[in-house]
Formats: sequence, structure tokens, C-alpha cells
Amino acid sequence: MDSLPAPGQAATHAVTNQPPPLAPYDASDDTALLEGLRREGADWAEEGLRRLGLRAGSAEAQEWADQANRHEPVLRTHDRYGNRVDEVDFHPSWHHLMRTAVAEGLAGTPWAENRTGAHVARTAGGLVWGHTDAGHGCPTSMTYAAIPALRKEPELAKVYEPLLTGREYEPELRVPTEKRGLLAGMGMTEKQGGSDVRTNTTTATPTAESGMYTLRGHKWFTSAPMCDVFLVLAQAPGGLSCFLVPRILPDGSRNTFRIQRLKDKLGNRSNASSEPEFDGTVAWLVGPEGQGVKTIIEMVNCTRLDCVMMSATLMRRTLVEAGHHARHRSAFGARLIDQPLMRNVLADLALESEAATTLTLRLAGAADRAVRGDAGEQAFRRIATAVGKYWVTKRGPAFTAEALECLGGNGYVEDSGMPRHYREAPLLSIWEGSGNVNTLDVLRALRRDPDTAQALFGELALAEGADARLDAAVGHLKGLLATATEAGARRLVEHMALTLQASLLVRHAPPAVADAFCATRLGGDWGHAFGTLPDAADVDAVLRRALPETD
Repeated sequence: MDSLPAPGQAATHAVTNQPPPLAPYDASDDTALLEGLRREGADWAEEGLRRLGLRAGSAEAQEWADQANRHEPVLRTHDRYGNRVDEVDFHPSWHHLMRTAVAEGLAGTPWAENRTGAHVARTAGGLVWGHTDAGHGCPTSMTYAAIPALRKEPELAKVYEPLLTGREYEPELRVPTEKRGLLAGMGMTEKQGGSDVRTNTTTATPTAESGMYTLRGHKWFTSAPMCDVFLVLAQAPGGLSCFLVPRILPDGSRNTFRIQRLKDKLGNRSNASSEPEFDGTVAWLVGPEGQGVKTIIEMVNCTRLDCVMMSATLMRRTLVEAGHHARHRSAFGARLIDQPLMRNVLADLALESEAATTLTLRLAGAADRAVRGDAGEQAFRRIATAVGKYWVTKRGPAFTAEALECLGGNGYVEDSGMPRHYREAPLLSIWEGSGNVNTLDVLRALRRDPDTAQALFGELALAEGADARLDAAVGHLKGLLATATEAGARRLVEHMALTLQASLLVRHAPPAVADAFCATRLGGDWGHAFGTLPDAADVDAVLRRALPETD
């Protein structure tokens, strides 16, 4: 039996100088997010977003996220009798997260809503609900992104689109048309090629039935294998083509989808990523033969937007955690939040977070207007999404590392949740094309379509004359474009991203935020790590905006 402390003595394990749990909190309590939602045409969604923010920050939802990552998916290749089943079992918390995400319209729903700002509302919802778990954002993202590609084959879209755009989550594998809601996945990469999908060796052989093929091959990285249908690339007689592969065939039998293993990943642990093998797998052609990349590229554009969104979400989530800790933790006679150097670090992180959130919502607005036929926004989206995907996702790992450090040793233990966020951050730079792939896509777009450069500079011109540092950066960018080379693509795209973020903040953020961002990111008055804002920066104003006092 433990001995009790003697009278007048303090218990050795009395807990002091530790912050209380963050949850419950409001994940939508973000001024930059709410202003962007209204600005990009989705003000009608604000009430629902605030409700979702309270749910995302609830102790229950945060517990779902923790449990879904602690109890990882388990592959079952066979049933007890030896029959091949190829199923993945998830913890109940995964299903709670998925059910909420789908019900809130974070999967394919915007494509069915004839409402201005529908795609912005979905992105804003992701910025909020993403405060729980990033892994389940993968199947919702792919479901959202599958719709424009599927529309290349109207007959298939007529059958599947109403189910992919619904708000019902039914995880069991059944005949797709017998379910109230479906999820879609994607299978592009193979072990010998990775991003170079034109080297795929999976073959597609036509059958006697028009539009139906059988596939044979091995995919290297297919996330969320329990989705109902997949868009897959394979080599048809006419070249690399796109196909729809259902897990369950119309007659109720299981399509051949042999899951060889689940990937043992750095992060994204709640989500299953697999290697499926096709052998006589039934598939239907989507789009013309030989145009597989062209058919599926719109899916990639959509998931790239979600990479930006998820990185911005991780930034905001970890900033909130760091700010909460600093408010309640004391060192050297004062609360951390009151100490000048910690305030500099938090303010610097806040600038980065606001720039990422503002750019994310601008990209979502461009997507919303582009799908409604705005040619200028289509051109802007084409280049700006790749620019944002490169830069914001690159900033994520350094940002989460700094936010983790704000908690000191507390942030290095799993119970804090910060290690999970840190492990998650690098994925978003890799998923849907690594940094090199995205920067080369920017160069390709500039060379093939001059309208993209005009759209970008048209956007930048909206802030012309408001800040001398921004005007100088735009001029420098024009010079870089004139001499752009493949080897210098990263430098070019980095400058594009910073200039674009600065222009958005100059137009839409308070002067303290815009000035500090331009002074550091464009003007060079900055160090090489977060927490090196100049003395002239209005740190107090930046922190009041980013971390409102709610305790």
C-alpha cells in the first residue's frame, strides 16, 4: 500500500502547471476561415460549419480520432473456411468519423448541389472536421474527386453518381446499386513507375460486352481498399486508359481484388493503404481508350486541392494546441503566452496558418466557379492549385514540428496527439505528386496554355500598389518566368506561392498580418526558422486574430 504524505506535506504526484484538456473547443473558431467562407460565396454554410466545428472539437470526436489511429486496420484475406474475401476491418471509431464526414457532405455531395459556393462549403468543412483525423479524409477526398472523371462516361455516371454524391455511409461490401451511398477509390501507381503512370504494366483486355474489360496486374499504392468502386489505369489495346472497377459485381459475386498486404506507413495509420492484384478483374472503360491520364487528371486536380486543405488543417490544429498549452503553462515566472519569444513563435506560425487557409479557400472558390463554366477561373485553378499543393504541403512538416516544440517534452509523447499530426504532415507533399511532379506540372501548364500565366498575374494585379514589397515580388516573378528552366522549377513555384499568398493577405487580412507576412516572406526581414519575426511586427494584433481568448 502506498504511504500517505505526512501532515503538512504535499503529495508527490500532485499535478500543477499542466494545461487542462483542450477538448471541448470550437474548431471553426478561426477568423480567417470564416471570412474566407463568406468571401468565396458560401456564407449560407456558416451556421452548419459552426455546428460542425463544435462537434469536431468535442471530447467524443477527438476520442474517435485517437482510437482510430491506435487500433489500426486489419487485413483479412480469407474467411474461416478458406474462401478469399480480401476485406479490411476497422475500429468502430473509424466508422463514426466516416459516417459524420459523409453525412456532412464532405465526400461527393457538392456535385449534386446546384448552389453557388457548394465546393467552398465542402472545403471549409474539411478545414474544420479535419481537426479530428486526417486518415479518413482519404476516401472522402477520392469520392469527391471521382465524379468529374466518371462523367466522361455518361452511362456509368447515371448509375453511380447519385450514390457517390449522397450522404449515407454504408461500409459493408454489397452490390453498389443496392446501397444508399458509395465511396470511390483510385488505383494509379505501380511499383516500377510510381508517378510515371505511363509505364504501368497492368493490362486491360476487351470482352465481348461493349465497354467491359478484364484487368491483370498489380497496383503499388491503393488507399481505402474497402471503397465500393475504383478508378484504375491500365494498358488497353489503344493505350493507357481509365477503368471503373467495382468490388462487388452486379450479380452479387466478388470481383477479383486480391489485397496482397497493407502498407506499414509513417502516418495516416487510421487509413488502410494496400497493394491489390488484378487477375481477370472485371472493369468498365471510362472515357476513350488511350486517354486514361486525360480522363483521370481532373480527379487529381480535386485531390490536390484536398492536400492543400489537409495541410492547412494540420497547421491550424497544431497552432490551436500550441496556443492552448502556452496559455496554461508557466516557466521562469510567467505564462508562456506572455513571454516575448514564445509570442514571436506563435505569431509567426499564425501568419503561416492564415496564409495557408486563405489560399485554400481561394482555390476552392476557383474550383467552384470553374465547374460552373468560368474560363478565367479555370485557367487560374489550373496553375494555382499545383502551386498551392507544392508550397503549402511543403510547409506542413516544419510547421507541425515547431508547434510540437511549443509543448516541449509534452508534445513528444503520443498522448498529446502532436506526434500523430507530425507523422501525418509529410504525406500531403507526397500524395498526388511529389514536389518535383507538381512544379513540373506548373511549367507544363505555363508552356501549353498562356492563359494560366495571364490568370495568375490578373489575380496578383488586384493588389497592385497596396504594398511596395509585393509589387517588387511580382516584378521579380515576371523575370523568373522569362528565364524558367526545369532545374529552377522549385524556386519559381515557391516565389509564385509566396507572392500569391501575400497578395491575398494584402487584400483581405488586417494590416498587421499583411505587413508582417510581406516583410518576412517577401522583404527578407526574417530568419530561417519560425519565431524570427522582426521587432516591428505587430505580434499582439496577429495573436489576437489567430488565438482569440476563449478560456
